Amino acid sequence: MPSSLNNLIVFDLDDTLYLERDFVFSGFSAVGDWVAARHGIVNFSGVCRTLFHAGHRRFIFDEALAQCRLTNRQHVAELVKIYREHKPEISLCPDAARYLQRGNGGFGLITDGPERTQRHKIAALGLGPHFETTIPTGQWPEGFGKPHPRAYEELAARANGRRCVYIADNAAKDFVTPNRMGWLTVQILRPERVHPGDAPDRAYAAQVKIQSLDQLDEVLTTF
Repeated sequence: MPSSLNNLIVFDLDDTLYLERDFVFSGFSAVGDWVAARHGIVNFSGVCRTLFHAGHRRFIFDEALAQCRLTNRQHVAELVKIYREHKPEISLCPDAARYLQRGNGGFGLITDGPERTQRHKIAALGLGPHFETTIPTGQWPEGFGKPHPRAYEELAARANGRRCVYIADNAAKDFVTPNRMGWLTVQILRPERVHPGDAPDRAYAAQVKIQSLDQLDEVLTTF
């Protein structure tokens, strides 16, 4: 049983339980449909995807608008709102689906990002029944996202004597705080991830690295 009486297993969301790029592409499609209806430009989402594959991670909509000659006709903020608030078409990674199905619902979740966006993802992935505690840090004022300790402290307070384990992908922010709190930290490095995964120094590095949640049970029994 992956979620044992001895461990409170806490997951990150993006690029941990599903591929963040799938949300990105779903958002591009929603924005592209809107641009097509409003401006008659039918390949806006394709332009965005091309920019994404070329390594662009910021200002994609600005660049896409410029390429489609819509810079003076469309505000980027309107597109960002559509992107963030759309109902995404995403699915769990197969190993994540297997792991959660074998659990007993005793998992936790900490995820950064705008609250409405993250809650749409959680709903689309059907995660509710699997988690005893879900914390989108966007529900709080700016500054409480990872690595701020607030979310980790809330989960630790609900552990009831269990060891806390955090599984996430982004070593730039995910592990430094739970490391300091004495949690077991596990970095999942999916080949299709958005972030590179490198830690800025040892304090930020996870204690264990895996490529699939199929490896997690062995980690829990070894460490």
